[in-house]
Amino acid sequence: MSLCDDILLCNFPKCRTKLSGFAWVTACSHVFCDQHGSGEFSRSPAICPACSSALSGKLDIVRTELSPSEEYKAMVLAGLRPDVVLDISARALAFWSYQVHQEHMYQEYSLSRAEAQLKQMDKVLNQQNQSRELELGGMRGEITSLKKVMEEYKRKYSEVSERLMERNRQYQKLQGLYDSLRLRNMVVGVGDRDMLPQAVHHDFNTGVARQATPQRSPQFLSAGNDGDSRFFSCLEADGAKTFFQFSSPARERGRPFMKKH
Repeated sequence: MSLCDDILLCNFPKCRTKLSGFAWVTACSHVFCDQHGSGEFSRSPAICPACSSALSGKLDIVRTELSPSEEYKAMVLAGLRPDVVLDISARALAFWSYQVHQEHMYQEYSLSRAEAQLKQMDKVLNQQNQSRELELGGMRGEITSLKKVMEEYKRKYSEVSERLMERNRQYQKLQGLYDSLRLRNMVVGVGDRDMLPQAVHHDFNTGVARQATPQRSPQFLSAGNDGDSRFFSCLEADGAKTFFQFSSPARERGRPFMKKH
């Protein structure tokens, strides 16, 4: 703000709006907007909101127009002696100088406060960066250790996979061998049942049924001149009668079976 700048700011704390139209001016060289001036100076006794000075005089608070008309300008100082006009002008300029100085002090205060906040934020940012760097270093170390663990797991996995493949190959071999042996046993069992039929004949001497086995069957089908004699000799050797000595079936059923001694 400079002396040639015709814009005033409201001195009410946390307001600082640009003034236009009407404004409230105090004897302590403060100016307020119409809204805050009407609210603050309606009470008695009036106290300046900026410096807390008591404003008890009749002309200590004046509501003035910031952009007066040309007629007001022509008549407000008319008839006054030059020294009075100069005194009034000097006090008006002093008011503007105070406002400029006050604005300058406020800007310096705001700047120092902003610099302090900036330093504090910079300090906090540096601390956060340091903590982030520590965390990042720890995470990098953890990533390195995890990579080593992952490589170890990969190596173990490859070993286990090779062992599993070898076991699968052995299992396939054993399964094939088992299937072949099982099929062979089934074929051998079917062949034995076909080649070794169990025959049951009746012992006419004792009346007891016997089971003929292939091991005891006589070999009477061999070729030669004495084939017939071998056939009948085998029957006689077993102690049985010849075919022509048997009685008829009807007669045998009619009489009880008698065992010869």
